[in-house]
Amino acid sequence: MALKQHLDYKVRFDQQVENSASYVLPFIEETKQVGSGMQILEIGTGEGGVLLPFMERGCHCVGVDLAPERIDIANELLEKQVKEGKAEFLCINIFDEPFLKRFKGIFDVIILKDVIEHVHQQEEFIPYLKKLLKPGGQVFFGFPPWYMPFGGHQQTAHKKWVSVLPYYHILPNFLYKGILKLAGEHPAIIADLMEVKETRITIERFERIVKESGYKILKKQHYLINPIYKYKFGLKPRVQWTPITYIPFLRNFVTTCVYYTIG
Repeated sequence: MALKQHLDYKVRFDQQVENSASYVLPFIEETKQVGSGMQILEIGTGEGGVLLPFMERGCHCVGVDLAPERIDIANELLEKQVKEGKAEFLCINIFDEPFLKRFKGIFDVIILKDVIEHVHQQEEFIPYLKKLLKPGGQVFFGFPPWYMPFGGHQQTAHKKWVSVLPYYHILPNFLYKGILKLAGEHPAIIADLMEVKETRITIERFERIVKESGYKILKKQHYLINPIYKYKFGLKPRVQWTPITYIPFLRNFVTTCVYYTIG
């Protein structure tokens, strides 16, 4: 069954703001001090809540998303900040020439929070981000590893029993899709979930792409309990037991979220 934040954009926005202030921004500051005058880009910005704590630090923020309705919401909820010139929200593809021409080499930090697992052709996308960074700029990634219990985002399904069933997203496509159809899930939801399955990413694959793209991993944190689960399920965030983080493949099944900064 879809959670409240999946249906109420104001709830999503407030959770984005609190999660960003409590976890995302402090994690980024472990490797880069955030302050006035910095240029911040968030890709897949949604309602824009992740960026508000950065605006409050005096940063200029740009949020982009391919969903026009979510950009409209961001402009509504952050109307004051937009009018003051602290932020702008654009419905645009970062690969489009006008975007690159305007923003090439200007960002101190690029944020992708729960986004990279939705991106096609990640091997091209991740190195492309270098074109948008200033020298010394960094990229933040936060994402659920594919093999974790709900790595298929099946919690967004509207039918309760398939939304709370763990791990079945790793079944072959025909079985996964068949279960969703059997449950009576809406075709649009099934299409979204199948796309996540197509673009899935593991810890190992992410780190391989980062290395092959010429980046260095500046900091990483693996979570047993994702910080966002505080809002979704009332669970206290917990970092992963350190020995588990060194066990390839297995760590994906018991790690619900990873944070990385690369540069």
